[in-house]
Amino acid sequence: MSKSVTPAMTFISEGTNILGDIKSEHDLRIEGYLKGTVEVGGMLVLSPTGKIEGQVHARTATIAGQIIGNLKGQDKIVLESTSSLVGDLQTRELVINEGAVFQGNCTMHRDEKK
Repeated sequence: MSKSVTPAMTFISEGTNILGDIKSEHDLRIEGYLKGTVEVGGMLVLSPTGKIEGQVHARTATIAGQIIGNLKGQDKIVLESTSSLVGDLQTRELVINEGAVFQGNCTMHRDEKK
């Protein structure tokens, strides 16, 4: 019996409010409001209607909404033109599109190979 592996994505729709922490091993898309810590093993997508108040950790992230809190990306973070980040940012690769708002400190690191 063969099982095909399909990447899983958790979806929080617009109009949904969550107070508490979320931890997902896979991708997460947020279009609603979340207050708490967010840990994503895959890609985080925060839509223009999405808002997070709290600490965010993800492998990669594309932010088009609002984050009030620190954002840590293992690989890459993209701040879209509609995004607003008030907090510190840490990542390996960063893209900030024109129009994005970022208030905080940024730390970037490289993978060092020996």
